[in-house]
Amino acid sequence: MKKIIILTLSFLLICFLFMQFFRPKIVNSPASADFQAPPNVKAIMIRACYDCHSNATSLRWYDQIVPVYWQVAADVKHGRESLNFSDWQKMAPADQKSKLWEIVYQISAGAMPLGSYTEVHQNAKITRDELSTLKAYVNSMAAVALPDDTAKINAADRQYSQWRKEQFLIKQVPIAPNGVRYMPDYKNWQAISTSARFDNGTMRVIFGNNIAAAAVRTHHIQPWPDGTVFAKVAWDEVEDKDGNVKTGAFKQVEFMIKDKEKYAATEGWGYARFKTPKMIPYGKNALFTTECVNCHRPQKNEDFVFTQPIKH
Repeated sequence: MKKIIILTLSFLLICFLFMQFFRPKIVNSPASADFQAPPNVKAIMIRACYDCHSNATSLRWYDQIVPVYWQVAADVKHGRESLNFSDWQKMAPADQKSKLWEIVYQISAGAMPLGSYTEVHQNAKITRDELSTLKAYVNSMAAVALPDDTAKINAADRQYSQWRKEQFLIKQVPIAPNGVRYMPDYKNWQAISTSARFDNGTMRVIFGNNIAAAAVRTHHIQPWPDGTVFAKVAWDEVEDKDGNVKTGAFKQVEFMIKDKEKYAATEGWGYARFKTPKMIPYGKNALFTTECVNCHRPQKNEDFVFTQPIKH
C-alpha cells in the first residue's frame, strides 16, 4: 500500500511539473495611450484594475503556477478585450466618459473587480471611500442638465412632429446583423426597472416581455428562463424651468433575448440595438455582440444581467 501511495504521488508530481510547460503567453506591450486622470483616481485604477485591464499586468509568484496561471491568462485576455487602460487615449472623449460610467456602475454593483480575483488579491478591493472618489470624478465629467434646455426640447418637438407626419414609418421590420429582429410590441410590455446615464444625459426604462414579468413575480431570475426578453429604451433627459424631469428625443432601444442553445456562443443571450426613430440596426456585422458580451461578463453570477427588478 505504501508503495502504491508513493508511486501515485510521484506520478501526480510529474504531471504537475509537466503542466508548467503549457503556459499561454501574456504579453505586456508598451503603453502608448495610457489612462490619464488625477493621481488619486489613477492610483485606484492601477491597484484594482490594471492587472487584467492594461498592458502592465503584474504577476505574483502564486499567479505563475499552473493551473492558476491558466485562469489568470484567461482573465487578462477577457479583461483587455473589454477594456485596456493602456489604449485609453485611443478612444473618443464621449466613449471615455461612457466607459468611466460603466466602470463605476460595475464597481457599485459588485461585479468588478471579480470576486474570484479579490479573494486572492486582497489589495485589489475597492473601499467605500475609494468608490466615492471615483464617483466624484465621473460626476465632474457628466453632461450638465440645463433647466429648460432649448436644444433638447426643440429636438424632441421636431422628432414628435416628424413622427406625427409618419416620416419615421418603418416599412419593414429592421434586422440586426446577428439576425435579431426589431420587436415593436415592446411598448406594451411591463416596466421592470429604470436607469439614468449621467455621462450622456439620457434616461432609460427597461421593459420585460410576459416571460420576464412572470419570472419577476415568481422570483425565478437566477437564472432567467428561456424566452425572457428585455427592451431597454433610452431618451434624452430634459429638465423644465420648474425642475421637472421628462423624456426628450428618442435615442435607441436595446434588446436582450434569453435562449441558452440558440445564443450559446454569447453566453445564452442574444443582443440587438436599434438607433433613432428610424430603428437603424447597430453594428457592421454580427461581431458587434462581442462588445455586449464583454460588458455583461462581470455579471456572470447574475446570469449576465445588470437589470435588477424594482421591488414593490
